[in-house]
Amino acid sequence: MEIAYYIIEHKATVRQAAKQFGVSKSTIHKDVAERLLLINPSLAGEARKVLDTNKSERHIRGGMATREKYLHQHG
Repeated sequence: MEIAYYIIEHKATVRQAAKQFGVSKSTIHKDVAERLLLINPSLAGEARKVLDTNKSERHIRGGMATREKYLHQHG
């Protein structure tokens, strides 16, 4: 539940949550998608929304990171 609250509060990605709690990305997925669903379905749903939003936007963040990288190299 603590992981889900962290994800919701910080709009954190799976990687950020995994790093914060010292576990793997797989553990974050399993905890939010399966274990939490049995304990607190509404909280699991809220966390899932944030993770789904992050997943749908990741290609944009990746492009921005690449752009920054090349701006610093050539600029």
